Amino acid sequence: MHAPIVARTALRTTLRRGATFEAASKRSFSSSQIVRSGDHGHHPEGPYHNLPFKVHGRKIPFVIPFSIFFLVPFLTPFGMAALAISRM
Repeated sequence: MHAPIVARTALRTTLRRGATFEAASKRSFSSSQIVRSGDHGHHPEGPYHNLPFKVHGRKIPFVIPFSIFFLVPFLTPFGMAALAISRM
């Protein structure tokens, strides 16, 4: 009873996969001279080279602005609470 339905579904799936494969195989890809040259315009690789700021070789060590950036917002509520308690 269900065999013809399963067979039709399998046939449709097979035909659909074949059509997708044909459409994908007809595409033509091209590349520019830069891509073929192997350079790809890459920047130096390795640790710290993927960051948008310098970590090494700075006039001010990186840890100082990093600490200020994260500690000031964290410590502000505690300072405000201490100030409010001292004025009571």
